[in-house]
Amino acid sequence: MDDAVEFGTDAGRRGRWLALVELCVGYGLIVATVWTPRPAQAWLWWASALWIAASTCWSFPGWQAMGFRRGGFVASLWVVALAAVVSAAALAIAIQLHTLRIPHTVKGWVLAWGGYTVWSFVQQFLLQGYFLFRLLRLLPRREAAAVTAAAIFAAAHLPNPLLTVVTLIWGTTACFVFLRCRNVYTLMLTHAILGVSLAITVPGPVIHNMRVGIGYLRYRQPAKGKPMLIDPQTGRVL
Repeated sequence: MDDAVEFGTDAGRRGRWLALVELCVGYGLIVATVWTPRPAQAWLWWASALWIAASTCWSFPGWQAMGFRRGGFVASLWVVALAAVVSAAALAIAIQLHTLRIPHTVKGWVLAWGGYTVWSFVQQFLLQGYFLFRLLRLLPRREAAAVTAAAIFAAAHLPNPLLTVVTLIWGTTACFVFLRCRNVYTLMLTHAILGVSLAITVPGPVIHNMRVGIGYLRYRQPAKGKPMLIDPQTGRVL
């Protein structure tokens, strides 16, 4: 499951050029999407999704190469366990600081975080199966590809400082774990655990409700003295 191409050969050069074009266009569309206001943002979202899907199909390396396999699952389960410990600590701190925001029903959890969980899976695929896969073809060293993939992944979360730092740390860890174990399932689970934990323990005004790009800049917290309204079912800010 070696993703590198042979440098110096015609096939290698063509493969690198294709990987570079796919990477630049895909990442450019994603960045444009998070920085464009609605309603144009919706069109860019669909353009990004179509480009990612199309370029994944014509450069499809196989499911196993992208980490959708049973092998490496047990070997990488420690990442899920570590995320659970970190999340438990964050919950304990949030309870003490009275910043915990959680839904009160199972339906509330599904409504509030079901969609985010699916989105966290998609993000992990983008990091490992799209960005890292192409950077492994562009760069001669796997370590450089891993760090670069994590860096551009984190940059897509600007200007949210907390999310940018967290995603840089997580992205770097995830890329190196992936290179060793080549299993994306555990990384998806870890991403979901950490993301939901961050959202329910850090106050919305601090993290701007997990927004990035233009959404972060346009976030408006409740007026001073005005109580923050919380949906009793989902625990999310109204």
